[in-house]
Order: sequence, then structure tokens, then C-alpha cells
Amino acid sequence: MIREATAADIPAIHALVRELADYEKLLHEVKATEAQLHTALFGPTPAAFALIAEDDTTGESVGYAIYFLSFSTWEGVHGVYLEDLYVRPGARGAGHGKALLKHLAQICTTRGYARLQWAVLDWNTPSIAFYDSLGAVHEKEWLGYRLTGQPLTTLANT
Repeated sequence: MIREATAADIPAIHALVRELADYEKLLHEVKATEAQLHTALFGPTPAAFALIAEDDTTGESVGYAIYFLSFSTWEGVHGVYLEDLYVRPGARGAGHGKALLKHLAQICTTRGYARLQWAVLDWNTPSIAFYDSLGAVHEKEWLGYRLTGQPLTTLANT
């Protein structure tokens, strides 16, 4: 089952975020606290939204998706950027990941959004194969860039 996250899901979401980071060998980079996630998802001006995948039998949270709205100047409408998609290893293969993406696709089509986008690490071949099987297109001509830390501060202060 896929459902919209509630504030009561924050501890589970935080744990899942940490599991995803550990899977990606980047747990040491996780700085987000439960309080920060609560503010981002349920504060006065939410910056992001979350879905929860639950095991149909136990009701346990086995996966999540965190997304936010993007905007296409070319299309003139919003899109959805999927920040995180994660399903616990023991729950993989049961359709939770596909159900999360289907729910996001339904949000896009229902609201008239132009696209659903995300990034995947180049070594994550199981996820790449999964996305390919859905008909997702790898945007080879677009390179991702990011400013963080000192370069971000330097630019802000120039």
C-alpha cells in the first residue's frame, strides 16, 4: 500500500533515509534530523512531500519516496523531482518501488505536470535496470552540478 506520509511517520522516514545513505555508502554525509524532516515536510511552508510504502500484511513501513515540485519553463508547468526512492532490501521485488513511482506518475498526470525526474548513482545497476524496465530515459546529454560547502559560501559572498 502507498499512502501520503504523516507527521507520525517522521521517525520511520528518518530511519529509511539513513538506510538509503548506508546503501549508497554515504551514511557519514547524513546530517538531517527528525526535526528538520518534520519542518521540511509538515512545517508552515512544506518544501517537500513524502509517500510511504507499507507492507500489506504487517503495515510496517518498508519504503518511501520524498519529492518536490520543479518547474519547466519550456513546458510552462510543474514537474516532480524525486529526491529519494528507497525500499528496504527484504521488501524488494514485491512491487513497492514500482507502486511508489506509479503513485508519483499519477500525481503528475492528474495535476497536469509535465515530467517526473530523478537521479541514480552510476554504479547502482539494479536500480538502473529497474528504471529502464519502466521506460525511463537516461538523460545522457545533461550533467548534474552541485554547489555545497565553501564553494557555495564563496559564491554567495562574491
